[in-house]
Amino acid sequence: MYKHLEESTSLTMKQMPKSEQPYEKFLESGAESLSDAELLAIIIRTGTKNERSIDLARKVLNISNSQDNLLAVTKLSLKELQRIKGIGQVKAVQIKCIAELSRRISKTNAKSKLCMNNPHTIADYYMEDLRFVNQEVTLLIMVDTKNQFLNDKVISKGTVNSSLISPREIFLESLNNQAVHIILIHNHPSGDPTPSKEDVLATRRIKEAGELIGIMLLDHIIIGDRKFVSLKELGIL
Repeated sequence: MYKHLEESTSLTMKQMPKSEQPYEKFLESGAESLSDAELLAIIIRTGTKNERSIDLARKVLNISNSQDNLLAVTKLSLKELQRIKGIGQVKAVQIKCIAELSRRISKTNAKSKLCMNNPHTIADYYMEDLRFVNQEVTLLIMVDTKNQFLNDKVISKGTVNSSLISPREIFLESLNNQAVHIILIHNHPSGDPTPSKEDVLATRRIKEAGELIGIMLLDHIIIGDRKFVSLKELGIL
């Protein structure tokens, strides 16, 4: 079916040497031999009247002019993808689904290493969820007496610059889940995870409130772009 669809365009993959045709190259040498554009071309499958699927794939990867084109593609909305000539709704949905599948695979792998006493593993687990969000989001992670994960929940969504954290909601949710320990995690849309004065004050206020009712704040982790800060490691907690 793949070959039949490609032959329907005026510029087909068959015009390329067989060793350079993404689908045939995959069968001969495996997925690891393919470039990012070639992998995406196989997902896209068909080109247009004037462009091969490999050409469309390169246009998608280059749309953001980013050094990290693959990650930039995951940030594109359906509408942004469909603005690329040759990428209709079906192809845009395919690309978004592959991006989401990749994110879930990455998160599943990180989950196997998740340790509530290790901020690095926590940051790894939530990094892909939060690093591209364009407003501050605060997550509450709830933990039992043995430091085993119980549940997590988004407790606030703020603006570009601030997240409104409600201690009341934090502790109501924690009590409902029978949590003994909690961890806060939020992102900085700027990409810089350096804690603000407000971050520090809010953390200390929540820590003190938790001590009164027997729920310990283990850490507050701030996610940036591929980096994070643990307030516990900084000695603030």
